[in-house]
Amino acid sequence: MIKNYLKIAWRNILRNKGYSALNVFGLAIGITCASLILLWVEDEVSFNEGIKDKNLVFNVPTNQKYDGEWRTFFMATPGPLASVLNEEIPEVTKAARLRDENFLFSADDQSIKSKGAYTDEDLFDIFDLNFIEGNPKDAFRNKNGIVITQKVATILFGSSEKVLGKTIQVDQKNNYTITGIIEDLPENTTYSFSWLVPFENFTDGKEWTNGYGSNFTDTFVKLAQTANIEKVDEKVRAILPAKTGDKETEAILFSANDWHLRAYFKDGKIAGGRIEYVRLFSFIALIILIIACVNFMNLATARSEKRADEVGMRKALGSSRKQLIFQFTYEAILNAALAGILSIVAIIIVLPKFNSLVEKNLTLNLSLPSHFLSLLGISLACGVLAGLYPAFYLSSFKPIEVLKGTRKKAGSASLIRKCLVVGQFAISVILIVSTIVVYEQVHHVKNRNIGLQKENLIEIPAAGGEIIKNFETVVQELKSSGTVESAGLMNSQILADGNNTSSVRWPGRPDDKDILISFRTITPEFLNATGMKLKEGRGFGKSQEADSSKVLISETFAKLMPTENPIGNKIQWQEQEFTVTGIVEDYLYGDMYGASDPVMFYHQAEGADYLYIKPKTGIATAKVLKEIEDVLQTQNPGFPFEYRFVDDAFNARFKSEQLVGNLSQIFAVIAIIISCMGLFGLSAYMAEQRRKEIGVRKVLGSSVLNIVKLLSKDFLILVIIALLFAIPLAWFIMHNWLQDYAYRITISMWIFAFAGGSAIIIALLTVSFQAIKAAIANPVKSLRTE
Repeated sequence: MIKNYLKIAWRNILRNKGYSALNVFGLAIGITCASLILLWVEDEVSFNEGIKDKNLVFNVPTNQKYDGEWRTFFMATPGPLASVLNEEIPEVTKAARLRDENFLFSADDQSIKSKGAYTDEDLFDIFDLNFIEGNPKDAFRNKNGIVITQKVATILFGSSEKVLGKTIQVDQKNNYTITGIIEDLPENTTYSFSWLVPFENFTDGKEWTNGYGSNFTDTFVKLAQTANIEKVDEKVRAILPAKTGDKETEAILFSANDWHLRAYFKDGKIAGGRIEYVRLFSFIALIILIIACVNFMNLATARSEKRADEVGMRKALGSSRKQLIFQFTYEAILNAALAGILSIVAIIIVLPKFNSLVEKNLTLNLSLPSHFLSLLGISLACGVLAGLYPAFYLSSFKPIEVLKGTRKKAGSASLIRKCLVVGQFAISVILIVSTIVVYEQVHHVKNRNIGLQKENLIEIPAAGGEIIKNFETVVQELKSSGTVESAGLMNSQILADGNNTSSVRWPGRPDDKDILISFRTITPEFLNATGMKLKEGRGFGKSQEADSSKVLISETFAKLMPTENPIGNKIQWQEQEFTVTGIVEDYLYGDMYGASDPVMFYHQAEGADYLYIKPKTGIATAKVLKEIEDVLQTQNPGFPFEYRFVDDAFNARFKSEQLVGNLSQIFAVIAIIISCMGLFGLSAYMAEQRRKEIGVRKVLGSSVLNIVKLLSKDFLILVIIALLFAIPLAWFIMHNWLQDYAYRITISMWIFAFAGGSAIIIALLTVSFQAIKAAIANPVKSLRTE
């Protein structure tokens, strides 16, 4: 029986191949869209799945209260915290510190710059690292032992060689012995590293790492299977206040389940993160699928008059309504199956572009049961959902009325179709508005005054090599090349936050408030190199020793002082007194949408992490980079030339917003295409319904233009109704989205006018095709009674 149904369904598809092609194409677009988003969602929700007992693994950030509000900091726990948690909380079975670092590894004439970390051996168990060679219990027995990933081992020594016990030179200074090889971490891992060395390599000789006054490391713990997480969290929160007496700083538990998806904190609590985008895009993918199914329904019912005779004849010959429902449903499922096959081809074609857009390496692996069953389930669900309404509607025709030509058109069915089209265009308008608002918001922030000249500003890692030691020579040779105007060092990336303290004191500072001050060590030409402006006073001189008791402060810092002219004021920090000699205009760092913390600048080259170079104007970028590379090869030998432009780093901070904007744009186009297909189907249906009326009007003298206006008017009303629903809803959605940003746009009315006008024009163009076709048809054929 099923075989017969499929044969009939296939015959009907071939008989109505034009409409069937539109059905298949519309469903294929929806299935392709949904499948791509599901691949992305699968990757997002599977982060850190490589960690065994992930539910028991936690990062330990700190909450610190400033100006009455809790702020959450990562990589901001004191050195002793890990051991204290392990010793004083019975439920903590493992605890480890982790501090990121970039090293240059050299071995057997091969070199690689690689990101890794200082850590404790408990991390092997916490992250469930799989040792291919070596033993986790012995890996850190020697302070100079190093554990590397399989990828690093292959690059340095080749794939076939055993490397355990071999020596690696780090930053051309220290030698480490390989004591373990671990499997490469999956790409979807929040905390990734290519090597690990004992934490004592970082702390040795640094007394400040032994107390609770400095927050400089990440801390991780693993709990016992029987642990009550809420109670353990309470114990963790009590540790730092008990050790320091500071009740406005606390450590908290942050589950591995939330590291990737829920990393946004507000007032010390999880307030969202990438999970919002997962939900958003999953919902939009579902909406696109529903629009595709609605399109199928409209196209199917648009052919109802053509198929009415078929239904009447089959019923007259003995087919039951149940049999007809099965036939039409099988026909829909067969269409959906064809759409599913077409979507596989489409996914293979567009997946590289999609990967580039979302910056992932997703694959459609149909040998995975989850992928195959998901695609099959989506296709089957679309077929059933899209086919049920046409099946019940078409099978309800009465044979006598159909064969006599006296069947009345169902008003309720017409109303449903119109409502579906209204819904399609309302969604399309919302997506158009969303795309424009996201673009405008990102553009608004990118073009704000950030207090520095980011264009063509070159950032080069300076730690680990000889750049700091040879800094004066580097600058001299760069200027002598005629391509560089100035250069300066800084102890952090210019756009990054961190490196802050609340221990700075000055006359008139409120004693009842903690105020967070960021400190930056710079060299004298740094301000000129970065385009930052000295508003008052004077900058640093050439002698670091002469400036050892002087600081520059930002405008925001100056406003905290109870005097109109802070220059000459004294500041106490780290048991030393400094004099304010200049005020620097505020610049933006950290949160690109908010206001930055006050900053204090200190003259110091040692400990710098980045070199900033300002090229001369009018010189080709390639030439500038070549000159810099030549200088650094001489003054920083053995280290690869690494650089990036600060404006690229700035733009990278809007990845999430740009992803939302780009995907919204794609979804808007897809929704419009599918909606136009539905409108095309409905206009074809209405032209079919009114063919005799059109014939009469033509006989009585109506022009083609008048008939086109007559048919288009009804659809224009539908689009206007869609706008009445869509515009307030779009405003509400995007207004709420913008509330997450302190620096934001106001939604202009032109956005809604543009979206509405676009929807109207697209709808009229779509309808005009069927309207003109009906208007130029021969009225004799329309009025003939068979």
